[in-house]
Formats: sequence, C-alpha cells, structure tokens
Amino acid sequence: MLRESIIFANKTIDRIVAIAMILLFLICLYAMVDAYMIYSGANDNSILNYKPKTGNTDDLKKLSKDAVAWLTIDGTRIDYPVMQGKTNEEYLNKNPYGEFSLAGSIFLDSRNSKTFSDEYSLVYGHHMEYGAMFGALDNYRDKSFFKGHKTGKLTVVDGKEYQISIFASCIEMATKKVVFDPPEFDNKSRLKYLKKHALIYEPNEVNDKSKLIALSTCQSAESNERMIVFGVLK
Repeated sequence: MLRESIIFANKTIDRIVAIAMILLFLICLYAMVDAYMIYSGANDNSILNYKPKTGNTDDLKKLSKDAVAWLTIDGTRIDYPVMQGKTNEEYLNKNPYGEFSLAGSIFLDSRNSKTFSDEYSLVYGHHMEYGAMFGALDNYRDKSFFKGHKTGKLTVVDGKEYQISIFASCIEMATKKVVFDPPEFDNKSRLKYLKKHALIYEPNEVNDKSKLIALSTCQSAESNERMIVFGVLK
C-alpha cells in the first residue's frame, strides 16, 4: 500500500512538472510571438508606398482620412505618416491602416490643427527598439548626435512643406502642461522653460513667433517620463 502511494505521488508530481513545463513553454512562445508582432508593426516598410513625392500628397490621402502629414527626420529611422484621431488614445494601438497594432502610429495631438497652423504642434510615438517609431529620440540626449541630426521635413496633407530645424531636447513628466498642453501656454513660456530645463538647447534663430513642433515618446512602460525633441517649422 505504501509503495503504491509513493508511485501515485511520483506520477502526480511528474504530471504537475510536465504541465508546468508546457505552460512555461507556451508563455515563452507567446512572449516571442508578441515581441515579433510589435517589431513587425514598427518596421512595416509597406507604409513607405504612401510617402509624398515632391509635394504630391495624393498617395498619403489614399492611406486614411486620418493621415494629416508625413514626418521625416534626416539620418534616423523616423520616416512615417502622422495620424490624428478624435482622441489621443485612438492611435496608441492602431496602425495607419486602421488595424490593431501594439506599435501604434505616429500621431498628432487631437487638440492641434491638422494643418499644423498652430504655433505649437505636439506629435507622439511609441519608444521602439532599434530606433523604430520614435525610439530614435533617445539619441538626442547626446550632444554630438544632436548636432549631426538637426534637420527634417514635414509634408502636410494639403501639400504644404516645412523644413524642420531641431533646437532642443529634454526629459519631462507627461503632466508638465507647458510641454503637453498645446492650447494652454504660448511659445514665449515654452522657450523660457526650455532655456532653464532642456538637456540641450541651441535656439539660434528661434523666437516666440516661431512655429514649433515637439516630438514626444515614453521612456519606459513603468515611467511617466517622456523624451521630447523640439524643432522649428520653416
């Protein structure tokens, strides 16, 4: 009787271990598939088919009614359409095709004008590995990288083109209204704040009458900190 109980107990333990191993394998498999899907979403080069050519935005208009511009930062992997939803949550987990994607989209603050006519336009994107989406913004902590990557272009869906001249970078909490509340403050207040708090600040020709753009990404899933890069639209 004792021997049979021991055999039964050993078989039960073997089954529990086997089930635990299977569950662990499935969890690891899910994590790998999840990571692959996120990375694939952030690196879908098919989206480049909609990039405007010499100011012609017809292809961009075909992408989606929510596509408001195309953003390129020279020397980085930032080369994406800019979407704008009814709220700032809409494109957090939706790609430019309107499909669910953990990589989300690059998107303009819902309070901003889609024509980028505001004095300050705020654009968001997820922080992805290998510089995808807005992962490249982290590099603007480094002064040498900053100096070598200060230009870009914004093509608005109405055909208007802006050259981007990057002049500042900073790390700030997402609750900082002078950065994250476009209608609340004027550019004079923003520039005053950046002069005091920016990691790097090289204003050159920037003044409170300039048309500004800010690119923001999270630092980590656990933190409310954001990395923000500021440019002038010319």
